[in-house]
Amino acid sequence: MTELLEVRNITAGYGSGPAILEGAHLTVKPGKIHCIIGPNGAGKSTLLKAICGMLHIRQGEVIFKGERLNGLRPDQILRRGICFVPQERALFAKMTVRENLRMGGYILGDSAEVDRRVDAVMDRFPILRERSGQHAGTMSGGQQQTLAMARTMILKPDIVMLDEPSLGLAPKIVREMFEIMKVLAAEGITILLVEQNAVMGLKNSDWGVVLDLGRTLFEGPAEQILADPRIQELYLGANRAA
Repeated sequence: MTELLEVRNITAGYGSGPAILEGAHLTVKPGKIHCIIGPNGAGKSTLLKAICGMLHIRQGEVIFKGERLNGLRPDQILRRGICFVPQERALFAKMTVRENLRMGGYILGDSAEVDRRVDAVMDRFPILRERSGQHAGTMSGGQQQTLAMARTMILKPDIVMLDEPSLGLAPKIVREMFEIMKVLAAEGITILLVEQNAVMGLKNSDWGVVLDLGRTLFEGPAEQILADPRIQELYLGANRAA
């Protein structure tokens, strides 16, 4: 299968500080759910930020649909089809659910088309239609994460990158989050996520990536990573029964 996105041995860090990523690489295949795991400080969130243009890539390259993304601004990468949902979800707390969804399509420049897409997304996620007039900041954590993920669908992107989507959520809500990811994948949207609950993430993914000390140690089918005794001992440990 042809890769949709390739990260080739990149080095990146924050400002003029030390490199956080030192030779990280991965491949992203279309229509699949990909999960990046690793210990705290491994560079997982940094990798997503480098891909979406929030961090300067010092060495290596990011290739998306055959195009080199190095040096492009985040908005330029967004227009090419890569959406990023950070840990803090980046919602507009004092705007309504519908207004937040409409903001997801601000680059389209066609108000009527944005409204059509918003209505389609709210049909897909009835809770958002039910809460359409509610301020996003007053919603529960799970509802906010649903809104953040649904908002990405307005642009019909090729890839949605999610940074710790389960962080701070109850187990039942976490399961719902992964069901939403499967909905996105069924819509043809490729998922690349960083997940603190490594076992849960891998069980709900097609492809896994193990990152440590800024380097990719292993990538391959998620079930193979789950079954590897070395990875179980080093990286799955306390989460093994999740």
